[in-house]
Amino acid sequence: QVRLVESGGGLMQAGDSLRLSCAASGLTFSRAVMGWFRQAPGKETEFVAAISWSSDTTSYRDSVKGRFTISRDNAKNTVNLLMNNLKPEDTAVYSCAARLPGLGGITARVDEYTYWGQGSQVTVSS
Repeated sequence: QVRLVESGGGLMQAGDSLRLSCAASGLTFSRAVMGWFRQAPGKETEFVAAISWSSDTTSYRDSVKGRFTISRDNAKNTVNLLMNNLKPEDTAVYSCAARLPGLGGITARVDEYTYWGQGSQVTVSS
């Protein structure tokens, strides 16, 4: 059974930094593309960042470029999202997602990720 468990969310102030982590089990993590997505109240789930299995390729949505960094540790089956200079518009539930190994490279498409975590709330006040 595949499990993705996020941790590290919380209530922050604008300008703060926060690190989210996602622990994976039940899949060949070292071969899976991993992504972070977020969903704000009343809005659709949107892509935040993704990383290839080897970490040689990353992708970010424009609004977080230069502020967020995605990384992974294949030895620990974890993927992280370091968020710097947080803004109120970053407030959302953040979820990690895994794309089945062998189905392709990094993608921003929600429907191309097979497994999802429950999510972790990040709230940024101004």
